[in-house]
Amino acid sequence: MKRFALAGNPNCGKTTLFNGLTGSTAHVGNWPGVTVDKKEGFYKKLEEPAAIIDLPGIYSLSPYTPEEVISRNYILDEKPECVINIVDATNLERNLYLTTQLMEIDVPVVVALNMIDVVEKNGDKIDLKELQRRIGLPVVAISALKGTGYDELMTVADKASRIFRKGSSVLMDTMLDHLITDVRIALEGNGIQNPLFHAVKLIENDELEVMMHPSTVDMIQEFKKTNVDKTFGMDYEAVVADGRYRYITDHYSPTVQKNIKHIGQNAKSAKVDRVLTHRIWGIPIFLVILFAVFHLTFSENFLFLGGLINDEWVSFSGVPILEDVLGEGAINSPGVIVQSLFVNVIEWLFGLVGGLFGNAPLWLNGLINDGILAGLSAVLGFVPLILTLYLFLSILEDSGYMARVAFILDKPLRKFGLSGRAFLPMIMGFGCSVPAMANTRTLADQDERTATVRVIPFFSCGAKLPILTAVAGAIMVERGSGNPELVTYSMYLLGIAIALISTVMMKKTTMRGEIPPFIMELPSYRLPMFKNLMLLLWDKAKHFIKKAFTIIVATTIVVWFLQSFTPDWQFIPSMENADQMYARSILATIGQIVQPLFTPMGFGSQLGATGWVFVVAAVTGLIAKENVIATFGALGACVVVGSAIDIEADGGVSAVVAMIDSTGITTAGLVAFIAFNMLTIPCFAAVATAKGESPTKKIFRNTVLFWLATSYAVSTSIYLIGTYWWTCFIIAAIAIGATVITIKLFDRKEKKKALA
Repeated sequence: MKRFALAGNPNCGKTTLFNGLTGSTAHVGNWPGVTVDKKEGFYKKLEEPAAIIDLPGIYSLSPYTPEEVISRNYILDEKPECVINIVDATNLERNLYLTTQLMEIDVPVVVALNMIDVVEKNGDKIDLKELQRRIGLPVVAISALKGTGYDELMTVADKASRIFRKGSSVLMDTMLDHLITDVRIALEGNGIQNPLFHAVKLIENDELEVMMHPSTVDMIQEFKKTNVDKTFGMDYEAVVADGRYRYITDHYSPTVQKNIKHIGQNAKSAKVDRVLTHRIWGIPIFLVILFAVFHLTFSENFLFLGGLINDEWVSFSGVPILEDVLGEGAINSPGVIVQSLFVNVIEWLFGLVGGLFGNAPLWLNGLINDGILAGLSAVLGFVPLILTLYLFLSILEDSGYMARVAFILDKPLRKFGLSGRAFLPMIMGFGCSVPAMANTRTLADQDERTATVRVIPFFSCGAKLPILTAVAGAIMVERGSGNPELVTYSMYLLGIAIALISTVMMKKTTMRGEIPPFIMELPSYRLPMFKNLMLLLWDKAKHFIKKAFTIIVATTIVVWFLQSFTPDWQFIPSMENADQMYARSILATIGQIVQPLFTPMGFGSQLGATGWVFVVAAVTGLIAKENVIATFGALGACVVVGSAIDIEADGGVSAVVAMIDSTGITTAGLVAFIAFNMLTIPCFAAVATAKGESPTKKIFRNTVLFWLATSYAVSTSIYLIGTYWWTCFIIAAIAIGATVITIKLFDRKEKKKALA
C-alpha cells in the first residue's frame, strides 16, 4: 500500500485536508517512542487504497522541536512514496521555506496550494503554471475548507509517486554552492542516502548531522576558515536561511499578483484584532466569550429571559414534551434542549431493555438494571452537553480566535512563569488531558513542559463535565434556585486560577529559570467547515461511547458486585432487610474505612451511614472520571431506598439528588467534592501520559503527590470557608506564611549553591 505523507506549516489547513481525504477511516496513535499524536487514515478513490499520514505541523526540518524531528525522520527513514506539501497560498513566501527543504530530499513532492478560494476572494492571482515551472514540482490548487481539488491532488500525487525524483537545492546560487557540492559528493561516496539534504544540514551545523557524520565536519570547518562572509561571519545557518528566502523572493514571489483593494480587507482584520487582542480588553472579552459558550451549553434560562419577561411567553407548562425539552418558566439553552431530547430516547430505550429482564433471576435483574443500565444512563445523558461544548470550542479554534487568545495571554502568563505557547496545550485540556499533555512536547524548556503537564488536569476535560453539571444541577434542584452554568463556569475558572497559582509556586521554587520567548504567527480569520466540525464531533462521540461501553461498564459491574455482597458473600438483594444490609456490603466496608480521610473536605464521616458513596465515587473516578457519576447511578438506586427507585437518565442529577437527601451533605461539601475530583489525580490514561512525559521517576512521583496535595488543600479550604466564612482569614494567613517560608528556603538553597 502506498503511503502519502502530509507536511506543512501550522495553520496551513493540513488537518482539514487530512480529515477531508480520510473521513471516518482516520485513527490516532502515537509515534514510535514518543507520545506525540500520530494520525493515519486511508484515501479510497485511487486504484488501490492509499495510507495518508498526517505529520506534525512544522516550519522547517531542523531539529528544534520533537515535531520537526518526527517529520524529518519519517520522510528520511520511512521513505513514503510521496510527500504532499500543503502551502498556505495567502502567505506563499513563508510557507515555501519548508518546500525548499523538502526539495533537497530524494522523494517525490507535490505542492498542494491551499486556500486558493481565499486568494480568489481577495482578488489576488497566482500563475500556477509559471509557479510549477519555476519550482520544478507539481502544483495543485485546492481548498481544504471547501473540499475542492482533492481528487486532482491525489491523482497527481499518485502519478508523481511512480517516478523517482532526485533532490535539488535553491542554494546553488549562493556562496555555498561549491561547499554543498563537495560535501554531497563526500556523503554520496560513503553510501549515504539523501546526500544533498544531509550536506546542507551539515553546513548549517545541524546537531543530528554532526553526530551522524563527524568525519565530514572537518571539511566544512576548513572551508569556513577561508571563506568568512562579511555579512554573516561564521553563522552559516543564517547564510542558508537568507539564501532560501532570497531565492523565494526573486523566483517564486513574481508569480503572485496582489490586489490593491485587498489591503483594505486586511485593514478590517487588523481592526478586529485591535479589539480582540487589546492589551486591556482582550482578556475580559475572552472571559465573556467563554461564559457565552457555557451559557449556550448548560443554561436552563436562555439569555436570562425567565423572570425578565412574562412567564406565559416563555413557559410550556402543561405541554409534557415541550415542557420537558424546551423548559418550564424559561427556555433551555441549545445544549440542554439537545440533552433533553437525547435523555428521553435513552430512558425509553433502557426501559425496554430493562423490562426484558423483569422475570429474570434477582441477581441478573439487579446487575442489568441497578448496575449496568443505571450506570450507563447516568453517563450517556451527558453526551449531548459534551459534544455541544466541543462544538463551540472547535468553532473558536478553527476560526483563528484561540491562537489570538494564546497571544494575548503570553504577557500575563509570563508573570506566572509560563509563555503563551503553554496556553495551547492547556486549552486542549478542556477536551482531554492525554493529547494536551502530549502536546507539551512543543515547548522548548523542560521545566515549562513539566509545569504545564502538572497543571493541565486542572483544565477540566470532557470526562469531568458530568461531575460538574450533575452536582451543579442537583444543587439547583435541592436548593430551588441557582444557575448550573454559573456553577460550572466558576469551577472552570477555579481550575484555571489554581493552575496559574501553582505555576507561580513552581517557578519561585523548584523550577527557577528564564522563560523562553514565544513567537507565533496569527492565522487568518476563517469560517469553520461544517463537515470537519461534524467529523470532529463524531470522533469525540465515538471515543466517549466506546469508553462508556468498555471501561465504565466494567467498573459499574465491579461496583455493583461489591455492593451486592456482604464480606461473607451473602447476596444482599435476596434478604428481607436488604435496605439495612447495603451498609454492610463489601464496598461499604471499604468505603467506611477510608471515609474519615475525606472529613475535612465535607464528604467524609459527617455524612453518616451512606456517606461512603461519595468516597467510593471519587476513588472509581481515578480509573475514568465518568465513573464518578456512573457510580452514583449504580449505587443510588439500591443504597438509598432500595431497587424500587428508578434513577432517571438525566445525566446523574437524580442520583446525586438522592444521595443529597440520604446523606444531608451541604452545598459547601458538594462544591468541595467537585473541586476534589477536578483537581486530583486524573484518569489512568492521563497518569500514564504524564509518566511518559516526565524526564525522571522522581519528577513523576512528585507530580502525583502535587495533584493529591493540591486537590486536598483546595477542597478543604472550600468546605471550611463555605461552612465557616471567617476561616478565610486563617486559611489566607496560613497560605501566605507557607508561601513566604518556602520561597525563602529555596532562596537560601540557591545562595548556598552559588557560593559553592
